[in-house]
Amino acid sequence: MIHIVLFEPEIPQNTGNIMRTCSAFKMKLHLIEPLGFELDEKHLRRAGMDYMKELDYSVYKNWDDFYERRNGQFVYFTRYALKSFVECNFDETAEDIYLVFGKESTGIDKAILKGHLDECYRIPMRSDARSLNLSNCVAIGAYECMRQIGFGDLSDREVIKGEDFLLRC
Repeated sequence: MIHIVLFEPEIPQNTGNIMRTCSAFKMKLHLIEPLGFELDEKHLRRAGMDYMKELDYSVYKNWDDFYERRNGQFVYFTRYALKSFVECNFDETAEDIYLVFGKESTGIDKAILKGHLDECYRIPMRSDARSLNLSNCVAIGAYECMRQIGFGDLSDREVIKGEDFLLRC
């Protein structure tokens, strides 16, 4: 299974977009506290997080609470990485793959990254660009991971409006 890990996310709208991505791609979401928002129904609805019923997610008190219970391939996305994410080979034999993303203001804690330098990857962008939006980074990383290991039972046909939707226009 592919897992998306958000280290201390701060912006509820980004997390809402990521929840939608996780739901659509059948990925589990892991939220590492502290969060920059409340996970109650009122706040979730306002942030557009309306996929909670279909979403498989867990919340953890801190990084150690999350990390010590997990096994699998870990891939850390950070602007400070020395390698492009296209150099990452996702292990299709791994039972679990964890894509780790940091908070919007400062990223993944440097103490965490130092212990995993070989698993750190950067999404290429203009050299003078500070960063990409967190939810966009998650979508890029998630899609590349799925592309490499296969899309499993995800639909590659339009089911809701019908495969021939464009032909009926």
